[in-house]
Amino acid sequence: VHRLVTYIFVYEDLISLTCGAIIIWYFAGSFERNVGTAKHCFLTVAFAILSALLYLLLETVVSRVSEVEDAKGFTPVAFAMLGVSTTRSRMKRTLVFGVRVPVVLVPWLMLCIAWFIPHSSLLSNLCGLLAGEAYGLGYCFCLDFPESVGSKLDRVFPFSLLKRVPGLKYIPGPLAERRALESSKINPAPGAYPTQSYYCSSPPALPALQVQHPSAQSQWF
Repeated sequence: VHRLVTYIFVYEDLISLTCGAIIIWYFAGSFERNVGTAKHCFLTVAFAILSALLYLLLETVVSRVSEVEDAKGFTPVAFAMLGVSTTRSRMKRTLVFGVRVPVVLVPWLMLCIAWFIPHSSLLSNLCGLLAGEAYGLGYCFCLDFPESVGSKLDRVFPFSLLKRVPGLKYIPGPLAERRALESSKINPAPGAYPTQSYYCSSPPALPALQVQHPSAQSQWF
């Protein structure tokens, strides 16, 4: 049973590990900023289990047609998060490699690209995408919890400990606190940035020109 979650930490080689790290940094990082750290951790486990159960359900059918790669790595969970983001996005179109495409097609284009990742399972990525879109469309409402619960989770262990870890960026659960955190970055408080005073010295005064009237020199003649 523990493999329903621990498979997201399994990588075959350094290349797949590097690709997994990039995927975690890009997709999981943006998803965490939208939902908060506590809810992000909860949904990571939930998406891992849902993707694994759906994978086990479809593996028996797909394996009769073609060979199926084992589910491993964080990619299925990343596709679940991408599915949630695209289904709940207000944007209609976005740029992908310089071409404007509908937002709903972005996960499926990424699914084709992820096929070329070494030791990446197309079936497990598809299961993750289906789980994320089901959650984004509201079919998995039992996994969602209100912001009041997220605010309470921010104050209990282990999330209260994560706030104190130096160098770790913790995203609060309530939407108001997340917006306040973003606005503080855009509009920093006065004195947040060091200032440098510049001293402009006044130019040296030029000696006054003494102009004598021609009549003043007539006494010498």
